Amino acid sequence: MKTNIITFIIAALATCVASAAEVKPYPSDVCIVSDNKLGSMGKPVTIVHNGQEVKFCCKPCVAKFNRNPEKYLKKIAPKEGAAKEVAPKKEEPKK
Repeated sequence: MKTNIITFIIAALATCVASAAEVKPYPSDVCIVSDNKLGSMGKPVTIVHNGQEVKFCCKPCVAKFNRNPEKYLKKIAPKEGAAKEVAPKKEEPKK
């Protein structure tokens, strides 16, 4: 019995570690629902939704997000056709 429990715990931990490596980080310093600065209402709340880390200023915002996640996830989705940032070219030295 103890062996089964230990095996289960190890498998669960391995799954958590593998999942954590695949989570996309939250790209903003404001709540995805209210646009309040994270930390302005106490410790921010963090969840993972379909592999995307999402941060909130408070628990009520989590409930609001859960009613319509796609509405809020649009705020952090990459924009179609957005130009990638390119490093400026170095000027050629004058001869």
